[in-house]
Amino acid sequence: MNLDYFKKKLKEEKERLEVELSQVAKRNPKNPSDWEPIPAEDGTDTRIPDANELSDAFEEFQNRSSVEVHLEEKVNEVIAALKRIEKGTFGICAACGEKIDEKRLEANPSSATCVKHSPR
Repeated sequence: MNLDYFKKKLKEEKERLEVELSQVAKRNPKNPSDWEPIPAEDGTDTRIPDANELSDAFEEFQNRSSVEVHLEEKVNEVIAALKRIEKGTFGICAACGEKIDEKRLEANPSSATCVKHSPR
């Protein structure tokens, strides 16, 4: 198995996910490995919003929050896969210890388990 190939692929995926994340979230200044959804409004509007505007802003924040959670989970999976490469456990199922099929890793390089033990 070409680990350099998968390492490159994972790093590219991490960069892509972080770009997507930066559109809906910002890094937590107290914990730079954590992300927080950004509000839909920039806070420069000084007028009092009506109920519809508040509802729209809340809905937008909810949407950003769910996207942020999903993308952050994906980034963490990629980071974990990069760590497995460094530890020498990449491509080995975390559940049974068997090799993960290379086709599965090609489709999803951050896979930690074989198809048999896949949570999805």
